[in-house]
Amino acid sequence: QVQLAESGGGLVQAGGSLRLSCAASGSIFSIKAVRWHRQALGKQREFVAEITSRGATSYADSVKGRFTISRDNAKNTGYLQMNSLKPEDTAVYYCAIGTSWGQGTQVTVSS
Repeated sequence: QVQLAESGGGLVQAGGSLRLSCAASGSIFSIKAVRWHRQALGKQREFVAEITSRGATSYADSVKGRFTISRDNAKNTGYLQMNSLKPEDTAVYYCAIGTSWGQGTQVTVSS
């Protein structure tokens, strides 16, 4: 099991930006894909973005062109750069590696 810790959430106005971080323990980070998911109040958790160990990325249609996922294997850390934020992006954001999940970080976008 990998231990994951997200940070970087907060309150931002619509159109603003936030950068989320996902710090991972252990030595397997560099060979695993990193995913970001989010869960809005009263809704199911949904996929946001993924970056493979080789750096290939994929995104949910709702965030394409606004969010960028990246990773720094030397720091065992994944990132989610979120630009042009919308109120509908408000959710708890979770990072995941395999079946391991972080505790989540709240992102609130005000209109």
